[in-house]
Order: sequence, then structure tokens, then C-alpha cells
Amino acid sequence: MKKIGFIDYYISEWHANNYPKWICEVSREMGEDYVVSYSFAERDISPVDGVSTDEWCERMGVSRCKSIEELCEVSDYICILAPSNPEKHIEYCRAAFPSGKRIYVDKTFAPDCETAREIFALAQKHGASIFSTSALRYATELSELGESESIIVSGSGSNFDEYFIHIAEIAVKLMGSDVSAVTACPQGREQCTVSVELASGKRATLVFSPSMPYAVCAELADGGSDYKKIESKYFMGLIADMLNFFGTGEVSFDPAETLAVMKLREAAMLSRAEGGKRIEL
Repeated sequence: MKKIGFIDYYISEWHANNYPKWICEVSREMGEDYVVSYSFAERDISPVDGVSTDEWCERMGVSRCKSIEELCEVSDYICILAPSNPEKHIEYCRAAFPSGKRIYVDKTFAPDCETAREIFALAQKHGASIFSTSALRYATELSELGESESIIVSGSGSNFDEYFIHIAEIAVKLMGSDVSAVTACPQGREQCTVSVELASGKRATLVFSPSMPYAVCAELADGGSDYKKIESKYFMGLIADMLNFFGTGEVSFDPAETLAVMKLREAAMLSRAEGGKRIEL
């Protein structure tokens, strides 16, 4: 049995509540035996639903650890979660990286680009194998799109700062890492249109609204367009890639894309806060 440990800020949240069963399902399909066995949460009571760490562990059949160091000692592989609290990731990484275990760091990877670079430098210092991504990278519809110099991506979530990461990940996967300028025009409290320019000459428009579907429309060379509404089971794709990483230590994409996504997100947040100022990178 290959034992995975979860490190979280509070353990009863959407990712921690769903990842264990998906890991079991995907692991069986792969002919493997990965299982979530251990957890550590900094906060005992979840602000989401009031569930305690002990209650969550009993429900999930997971053993509670008293510290990150204990979890790293008994786990074969590690997931640093805290998806709504990326500011906690650097602290958890500092504690976990010396273990030498392979570590998945949940989205959003870090609160800003400087911290993201610090995490990668910390991993290099300790020889830690890590990766991070939005699950939307694994939407099968993205591989079905025709070649394009121009795309429009839509997406949603309860707030821009936390959920913009998903459409930023899609843009970088499809268009590349060479983001050169970002302009984010706010509309109302959460709606926002983000114009992305790349050094290659490619352009992307990212439309965020709490109720919009995840979708991509690509303008093709012949003047036509290719529209894909994202409906595939992208989280299962994420879990499969996570388990493959745990088994091989190999990341399926260039980690520079993670930094590019962080750079795009940070620029969009700054531009939005300044009422649509163009940010050159």
C-alpha cells in the first residue's frame, strides 16, 4: 500500500473531502494501491462546515498526525492542500521539503510570484520533487481545439482572487508562457475581463464571472472558430497525473508554466485593483 498524507489549513474542505475517493478510484484503474492514510490540519475546526479534524479522520478512515514532521515520516507521498489559503503553502513547504518525499502543492500554488519562486528555490535546495496545477489543465476539450493565435476563455467561481487561477491555467497551457502584458477591466464586484498579450503575438481574453461556464473559443487560421464547453472529468485527470508523479517523480509539463500562471494572476489582480491599468511584464 502506498500511503499519502494530507497537509491542510483545515481539513474539512472541498478538495480534502473529495480527493480520497477519487484517488482510490483512479488508483484502481491504474492497477495501483494508493490511499490517503494520514492528515495534519493547523486549524482543528473547519470554518466551512464546523467539522473537526478528528471527525473528518473518522469519516475518511484516516489517521491524524500531531505535526507535519510526523506526517512526513509516516507518509510515502504528500499533498499540501489549503486551496483557499495559498499564503500558508510556503510555511508547509518549509516543513515538508526536507523529508525528501514527492509533494503535490494544490492550487493556488502561492499568493504571489515572489513566494512561488521561493517555493521552487526551496524545493531545489532540498532536492524535493514537487508540482502544482489547476485541475482545468486536464480538461480533455483543450486538446481537441484547433491551432489558434487568439482565444477567449470563460470561467467562474465565488471570487476573482481564488478562482481566476483556473482560466489563467487554461490560457498558459494553450498559448504559452511568454505573457508580456495584462489588462484587467473590472465590472461590478466580481466580474472582470482580462486581456492577455504574449511576446509571440498571440492574444487571449479571459472572462470571469461567478456564473459563467468554463469554455474556450479559438479563432482559427481560416477565419472560423472552434468552441468547446468544458464538461470533461478534469479532476480525474489531475488525480491520474498526481499519482503518476508520485510513482515516477516526473512532471508532465514544464514547471515554468506554473510560474507563468502565477505571473499572469498577479498582474491581473494588480490591474484589476487599479481599475484596468495595463501591466507590462
